Formats: sequence, structure tokens, C-alpha cells
Amino acid sequence: MEDYIDVNRKTWDQKVGVHVESEFYNVKGFLSGENSLRKIELPLVQSIAAKDILHSQCHFGLDTLSLARMGLNVTGVDFSDEAIIKAKALAEQTDLPVNFVCDDVMKLIKIPNNAFDLVFTTYGVLGWLHDLKIWAQNMYSKLRSGGTLLLVEFHPYVWSLDDEFKVPHYDYFKSEAIVENVEFTYADVEKAKALNTQTVTWNHSISEVYQALKNAGFQIADFNEYDFSPYPCFPNVMERADQEFVFEHLKSQIPMAYHIQAVKP
Repeated sequence: MEDYIDVNRKTWDQKVGVHVESEFYNVKGFLSGENSLRKIELPLVQSIAAKDILHSQCHFGLDTLSLARMGLNVTGVDFSDEAIIKAKALAEQTDLPVNFVCDDVMKLIKIPNNAFDLVFTTYGVLGWLHDLKIWAQNMYSKLRSGGTLLLVEFHPYVWSLDDEFKVPHYDYFKSEAIVENVEFTYADVEKAKALNTQTVTWNHSISEVYQALKNAGFQIADFNEYDFSPYPCFPNVMERADQEFVFEHLKSQIPMAYHIQAVKP
């Protein structure tokens, strides 16, 4: 298992530089004052009474820093050294008091237990994890009693489609690891062609996510599915409304994202 973590870390270390410079992440807009949170998660965060937030798998920290701009006390954690270096640089540049920590969410040994009102994690996070039971237990341990986990994620049905996202191809339910050679990133295809890296991922069904949270001790407080992606990170998509991207050939026929709010009693 340590091997897959190292393989994926090397890939994400290489992606950081491309992502920071990409129009997709729009760092320039963020630095000018824009909030990077999308239309799904922003109202959800605003509806949760939370002061201390752990942003899990925060990448290079745009959403983390956006939460800090909202007056929240935020800690961002990611396993990529390069991502955390850039996140700290952006925090210094914007003078936002965010604590960024380099740690693996399957361990989280550097993050204190029972210290947060909200654990926040979004978009493309679960597929990198081989065991959701461990992940859910770790998220549970970091929350205070009454605290909330907010997961906003791409729907697993999307990951069952082929590489063109047109017809079912991969197993919807977790089976073997999916090992792929990667020559591009969703944020900037042209600049990333020189990456030539590898990824190891898993598909996790909705029921697997639910059972992992339930077995960790969480109580599910809210759940919803969405027929759009808030990001144009898939091929063959069209923007039907602001921050609503759907596949041109499928329109609104399939779920593309979902959210779960789970509470620690």
C-alpha cells in the first residue's frame, strides 16, 4: 500500500506547477478576491455552524484560503509536499492565517484529534484511497462531538464510464485497483503532456461510502445528488448554466456529483 501512495504523490507533486498556472484554477482571480468554492458546497458550508475547519486533501489550498477569507479558522492537509509548499506561499501572499500540514489522510498523525467542528473534503478525493473504512475513522477522530463531515464528490457512476465518458466500462463497485499511465491533467492538457506519470485509483460506490461512515460512528444528516459537475474537468461537456457542466451526449440523464453531511454524535 505504501507503493501506491508514493506513485500517486509523485504524480500530484508534478501536477501542482501546471495547476497553479492554469486557467482552470484561476489563481489570478482568487488573488483579486474571488472565492474558489463552487455553488454546491458554498451554501452548505455557510449553513453549518463551524469555526474550526479541517480541509482534507486540500491540494495547493485555494478552497482552504477561501474558507479563511470567510472568517473561519482553517487547517489544510495534503500528502503532496509541493502542494503544501505552494499553499503556504499563497497564504503568505494573501496574509491569511491558514495552517497547512503535509500528511497522508490515511494516517493523519500530524493532525490533533477532537479539534474541529467541520471536516471538509471535495471533488476527486475518495478515488485515491484504498480503504474507506480507515478514511472514515480518521475523519471521525478529528471532529469534536457534534461536529460535521461535509463530503462533496464526483458521483461514482461517472467513474464507471469509459475514458471518453460515453458508455459504462469500469466496475461501479470497488474491485481491483485501476492503474493508469497519465500524460495530461484535467486542468491543462497541453502543458501536462510532458508529465508521463502513473496513478493508482479505486472506484467506490455510494453504498461503500455510506457504510464506511456508518461503521465509523457517523450519523448521516443530509444527502443529495446533482445532475451536473461544477467544473469542466471532463471531456465532451457543455455549460448549461453558471457552474453547471453536463455531458453533451447525456445532458441531465446521469448523476455527476453528490454530497453527504455526516455528524459525529
